Amino acid sequence: MGVMTMITELAPTKTMNNLIIEFKVDLTQDHDVLGAYHSIDFSGIRAKYRDPGTRYAFAVLDGITKSGYLTKLAAFRHLRDLQRIGREDFPYRYSKKEIKNLLKVASVVPNVDTGEPTELMPWQKFIMCMLIGWRNSEGGKRFTLAIISVSRGQGKTYILAILMVYSFLFESLGLSNQDFLVSSINFKQTSKLFGYVKTMLKTVIKIEPFKTIAAETGLTDRSILNDEVVMKKMNNKIRAISHEAGQYDSFHFTTAIFDEIGEVTNREKISKIVSGQVLVKNHQFVQISTSYPDPSVPFRKDQKTLQEAMEKDWDREADTSLCLVWAQDDLSETFEPETWVKSNPLLELEDKKDILLKGLIDKRNNDLLQGTLHDFQTKNLNMWLQQDVDSYLNLADVEKAIIPEFSIHGQRCYIGIDYSMMSDNTAIAFVFPYLDDEGKPKWHVEQHSFVPFQRAGSIDAKEKQDGINYRELETKGFCTITSHQQGLINDDEVYEWIVNYIEDNALDVIFFGYDAMGITKVIQMLMNNTGYNLQPIRQRTSELKDPTKFLQKLFVEGSISRLDDKIMEKSLLNAVLREDSIGIQVDKRKATLKIDVVDAIIDALFQGMYHFEDYGMANDKSWQVEHMTPEQVKEWVTSQESGLLDLGDEIDDDWGFDEDF
Repeated sequence: MGVMTMITELAPTKTMNNLIIEFKVDLTQDHDVLGAYHSIDFSGIRAKYRDPGTRYAFAVLDGITKSGYLTKLAAFRHLRDLQRIGREDFPYRYSKKEIKNLLKVASVVPNVDTGEPTELMPWQKFIMCMLIGWRNSEGGKRFTLAIISVSRGQGKTYILAILMVYSFLFESLGLSNQDFLVSSINFKQTSKLFGYVKTMLKTVIKIEPFKTIAAETGLTDRSILNDEVVMKKMNNKIRAISHEAGQYDSFHFTTAIFDEIGEVTNREKISKIVSGQVLVKNHQFVQISTSYPDPSVPFRKDQKTLQEAMEKDWDREADTSLCLVWAQDDLSETFEPETWVKSNPLLELEDKKDILLKGLIDKRNNDLLQGTLHDFQTKNLNMWLQQDVDSYLNLADVEKAIIPEFSIHGQRCYIGIDYSMMSDNTAIAFVFPYLDDEGKPKWHVEQHSFVPFQRAGSIDAKEKQDGINYRELETKGFCTITSHQQGLINDDEVYEWIVNYIEDNALDVIFFGYDAMGITKVIQMLMNNTGYNLQPIRQRTSELKDPTKFLQKLFVEGSISRLDDKIMEKSLLNAVLREDSIGIQVDKRKATLKIDVVDAIIDALFQGMYHFEDYGMANDKSWQVEHMTPEQVKEWVTSQESGLLDLGDEIDDDWGFDEDF
């Protein structure tokens, strides 16, 4: 899709100053942010705004500063928002005054490592300008949520500490009983960030204008404590609370800063910070992290959501959320050091570039030798991927398989079941072979899980344990939370669901695979009461190696489709390959993670993988006749294909039976 189709003219829009022509910019398909930038006249913005944030945005989009796609996207959004100022549907402004105040503070706040102020780089000033410069109609900060992601060792802790000092000393002026939060994943990380903040405060309250503010508010060395900082006259407090402790209840934080939030696997505790801020004026929650091995964490999901929102430039869905990411665009750049400035913006420092680059190359080479290249890619290139080098599937392949819908009614299918009683889910997988518009063989996979909660204690605890919102997914038809009072799998419920689902959708079941060691009550009932082709599959590498590799091949080659099902996605991403002398099979990354859906799909593919082969079960003549309706049987018997037409040449018309037969 070219630029001309990506940018369309909308109706003229009135602003406070004049009439402008607005363009709808859609980057969701071709992601050509530079094409969009060069197609729009920003000369007025370039002349009017000379602040460091806007200058950096232009430097990125003009190619002066080498940057990745997500950085370009944030820069483009900033310039487009500057064009929107004054529109009725855009109640925000950009305050040069607020920017100046913050940067003045930054210019005198000492770096705790050197004891002297450190001149902020353009990308760091860009962060500050976006966080503080953009204001809402009430004069408070526009962005109530900010996601910032950059590689390890880029000085992000220093930036956060400056922001907290500024917010605590200046944004709280005239206010009392204000709470501020410094947090990270554990006590050690939280203490590191809080230590930065405390050291900065102890230094700045000795110089003006901070000295006067400190005196008026009751901030002294003695009120800077181990786990909090207190303005005694105003009762404003900075609190250091780790995610590990999680005691965010009852606080209403004006500014909350959370470092290394990419390691947090569920929203339970984080949501308490957000809910506590709802009624606080001028609040802001800044989340900052590098990438982590698990792509299913909330931080990454939020990053992806905001990326899509920025690509929908015309939409106002995420106007109060900020997303600033410095990252590589592709894993191939692992071996292109000249591109690493995208994720390591400190490489722009000419006097330190050589030593920093050498350190990164050494780290890359060492990780390569030790088989831990993924660590370099996540932490030093800020790329999301899977942790293990033996991961079964990668994130990109799993995501590209998503389609909005698929009609299963009347389709031939292969079924696999992975049965459990206690903590694991019982997963039923359906594989539908089909030909695409070009006549190429494709496979569509769907699943339904039965979710027990006996071992977890409750469905709420089960959701938190697995990191999956089962109750929401149940409404979408992807799972059934067990009706068993004690939270066990209900055999009758599973059996009835399977039979009804197959009947309601008129599925033509070619094969139904199950664990040979799992002759459960459900399997027994299916054997006794249905005509499904049930077959046991021994769960060992020699038996599973072919369908396991086949499923992997389908995802890599893009020959498979699936719905946007988070249960399936999590299972696919949790799986790793385990190998022995006989073959391979999938296994869990950790004991607590779920791969039951993958196991069920592989069982279904035990026969399903041969569907389009001459020797596949679906092409067996006897099987074909078994699966015909009476009308189809009659038609087949009298057809050339059956091979029965020659009988008339060999025997009399009189078969020796009465006519009434």
